[in-house]
Amino acid sequence: MGVGKVNLRRGVILDRDGTLIDVVRDEETGAITTAFHPSHLRLLAGVEEGLRLLHDAGYVLAIATNQPGPAKGHFGRAAVERTNDALVTMLADRGIPIAKVATCMHHPDGGAGGDASLVGPCPCRKPKPGLLLDLMQELALDPAQSWMLGDTSSDVEAGHAAGLRAGLIFAPNRCELCPLRPPHGMTASTRRPPDLAGATVRDLALKIANTP
Repeated sequence: MGVGKVNLRRGVILDRDGTLIDVVRDEETGAITTAFHPSHLRLLAGVEEGLRLLHDAGYVLAIATNQPGPAKGHFGRAAVERTNDALVTMLADRGIPIAKVATCMHHPDGGAGGDASLVGPCPCRKPKPGLLLDLMQELALDPAQSWMLGDTSSDVEAGHAAGLRAGLIFAPNRCELCPLRPPHGMTASTRRPPDLAGATVRDLALKIANTP
């Protein structure tokens, strides 16, 4: 990194969809997709309070998100970037600065009409740790004092692979995530259980604030 450990900061890297913002539901067709326009942005319950808690506690906040829509042909790169920028602005308007958004637009298989340059393996798509490692280097984060928070086992695995502690967000009605809750075991796709678990970003922020 070129930065002495004494200068490293503690940070929290957050997943985007299902962690900070809700998915988009088309009432006419019933289709569910991730947000790809600023008008789609809806903060989930507990996000604003949780991020403010973390910011006030001195954590640098960043976002790491898989967005394979351009590779699949669902929408373009500009739509992803525009939506990410709008989310950062939305949070900044609430007094919550996001230091950086890291995005992986790759997908191993792609889709009809997708951007061929984004199709195939990559080191950044979670559960691989590439996005997190880039953020840690750019923002001078100390892995021993930093966290990855997300709503899937891929987020937990990516966090641990990057040397971070990991927190899992799960809604009480998401029974498929029950095996991920400590002290239970993880699915075959993950290396170890999350270090913390809770229903919202606020729940995890309160626990992080009390974790040495």
